[in-house]
Amino acid sequence: MPDISKEQVQHVADLARLEMNETETEKFTKQLGDIIHFAESLNELDTTEVPPTTHVLEIRNVMREDTVEKGLPRELVLKNAPDTQDGMIRVPTIVE
Repeated sequence: MPDISKEQVQHVADLARLEMNETETEKFTKQLGDIIHFAESLNELDTTEVPPTTHVLEIRNVMREDTVEKGLPRELVLKNAPDTQDGMIRVPTIVE
């Protein structure tokens, strides 16, 4: 992959709505170029015997059993709501 250009760095900065002066653009162009070259050097490694992985540590999600539990009575929930209508909590309209 060719080096990254100042124009590409400025384009990405514009997309991210970041203002950069010429010095910052040059600095980030060099830094991003170094990152790209390092990532490209990883392609030279032989990974044929390396199994795919999603995480470097052998961890598992520990979750509780998904069981149905009785919720609060409607009257108790509605008693604490600031505004109700027809047995439901009424909230302000946010989308017109």
